[in-house]
Amino acid sequence: MSFQVVEHSLVRDRLARLRHCGTEPEAFRRAVHQLAQLVAAEAMRDLEVRVEERRTPLAATRVEVLARPVVLVPILRAGLGMLQGVLELVPEAQVGHIGLYRNEETHRPESYYAKLPGGLGDGEVFLLDPMLATGNSAVAAADQLKAAGARRIRFLSVIAAPEGVRCFAAKHPDVAVYTAALDEGLTSAAYITPGLGDAGDRYFGTL
Repeated sequence: MSFQVVEHSLVRDRLARLRHCGTEPEAFRRAVHQLAQLVAAEAMRDLEVRVEERRTPLAATRVEVLARPVVLVPILRAGLGMLQGVLELVPEAQVGHIGLYRNEETHRPESYYAKLPGGLGDGEVFLLDPMLATGNSAVAAADQLKAAGARRIRFLSVIAAPEGVRCFAAKHPDVAVYTAALDEGLTSAAYITPGLGDAGDRYFGTL
């Protein structure tokens, strides 16, 4: 499996803001959007392009455009925070949604919603979730995408735990993972440490 921690001074700075327990929701949201953009820009670096001819105000010229449509699929609800940032990069992208919640006793994902665009097999699909913790939710979401026909999937996160990376790689070795940080591991309650707390609660102000 391809796994990459995005190295950038802005990434490290925005991560510091997210980790700080005193960061207010507005500043937290802004940092999530910015990190999502930075991670997405790296994940999209090598997307296939095709050559077209366009006319500038002065002359005809050959240009390169994305060869396939981009599809963004956040895992609800925390993935919605990343969605806004990535959409600023590719506002023409199609958007699907996968709803999963973690059973706090089993730490396993439970599905409650899925709405995906048609033609996933023709697109470049980006699965969005800020936290790759146990990896179970990411695996379940990738399972749904493949069942719906997706063939080119990349997973984007803000923070990952080694346990989650191993779990995801075992089930979906063909899906590249991009993240802003690889943390130490999981607590007994399956939260990433040092982490940043519950990304969804902090983003939506529901602590």
